[in-house]
Amino acid sequence: MSLAETTLLGAIAGFTIFLGLPFARMQRVGPRARVALAMLSVGILSFLFVDVTGHGFEIVEHAVEKAREGASAGRAVGYGLMFLAGLFVGIVGLTTVERRSRRPLPPLAGGAAEALSPSQAEATAAFEVAAARARALRTGVVIASAIGLHNFAEGLAIGVSARAGEVGLATVLIIGFAAHNATEGFGIVGPLGAVRPSRRWLLAVGLIGGGPTFLGSIVGYHVTSDALELAFYALAGGALLYVIGEIWNGVRKLGHRELGMYMLFVGLAAGFATDLILVAGGA
Repeated sequence: MSLAETTLLGAIAGFTIFLGLPFARMQRVGPRARVALAMLSVGILSFLFVDVTGHGFEIVEHAVEKAREGASAGRAVGYGLMFLAGLFVGIVGLTTVERRSRRPLPPLAGGAAEALSPSQAEATAAFEVAAARARALRTGVVIASAIGLHNFAEGLAIGVSARAGEVGLATVLIIGFAAHNATEGFGIVGPLGAVRPSRRWLLAVGLIGGGPTFLGSIVGYHVTSDALELAFYALAGGALLYVIGEIWNGVRKLGHRELGMYMLFVGLAAGFATDLILVAGGA
């Protein structure tokens, strides 16, 4: 399989993420629908967390097995520290960035909320709505970035397989990742709730989340690196865990817990089902 064919199919696999994004522009989304979409997102992201950390830990385990057989232990220790560092940056780093990016509410002119004039109360309410919208859109970008890290590692697998001449495996990977990425669009827009993003924002997060599959297939065609793959898996795992916690914390306030658990299961099931396509193909 040539580089041109590999990059074209890698692009197709990555940009199926756009199939789920238009749901974010649906109007009249009630609390139940918001909970359903958000928890569907949590289910998909939970599967991705298990998937990426599992792949990353396999690389560390393989290095440890090699060390046990007589190879240098430095590689195993280095990979283990890299894995933990990636998780740390994904979780704690994003928490720090989020905390520092929050803007405080404007000070009250009269001190107490009861002393606000109608115009001041209206301005404060508008500010809070705008801040909530910005926070939701920022969360969506973080999710897309985490998924992009994951998809870059998947693109590496496509490129490596194609370069090695394993056309059948590369084709199965592309089909499986395309089906898999189609569900990831819901993972990005599910937590937005009643926020209706612009088409430009949807285009941007689609490129952030899906584009790395295309880029990874190009890099993987030329470079084979366990360390590079491990770094992206670890960063993605940490970022996904952070996002799952943020979404879960927000959804708790909306109620409809039983519906949420059903949708969480549906999201997990969708992730496992699309992943089994890869297993069935021998990937």
